[in-house]
Amino acid sequence: MLVLLAGIFVVHIATVIMLFVSTIANVWMVGSSTMGTVSSGLWLLCNTTCTALPVSSDDETSLRATQAFMILSIIFSVVALAMFVVQLFTLEKGKRFYITGAIMLVCWLCILIGVSIYTARFTGMMSVLERPHHGYCFILAWICFCFSFITGILYLVLRKK
Repeated sequence: MLVLLAGIFVVHIATVIMLFVSTIANVWMVGSSTMGTVSSGLWLLCNTTCTALPVSSDDETSLRATQAFMILSIIFSVVALAMFVVQLFTLEKGKRFYITGAIMLVCWLCILIGVSIYTARFTGMMSVLERPHHGYCFILAWICFCFSFITGILYLVLRKK
């Protein structure tokens, strides 16, 4: 049981780190143009220099919602990690980590909403470039989606031994 607890803790820490990287870095969409490689993220559009992400007024609210949900997912993931440590030392033997699991599932939901909005509204934004494809931040966000769901469910069924 101790090995399972340690494994879940390590996956949770990896999820927090990957969420930070995927939200901060600007490599959600990558394409090539006459100026070289161009990458787009949640915050900036980068080729040799980075500039503010050009979005239409229709897409601005979608971009803000994606940014907000990704930031919320980081916050909930860190809060769930803190709650796990607190519950690890305060829960009685045989009790479950319900609060940690519930917070992690809220994090999972925030990732789902944020990445889904980005997928629906912004993946076609770089269609003017040659060979546009998803960058590593987009892939990391979906990996965090899977990890947060798995750890959330494991926290719900895990008992303190």
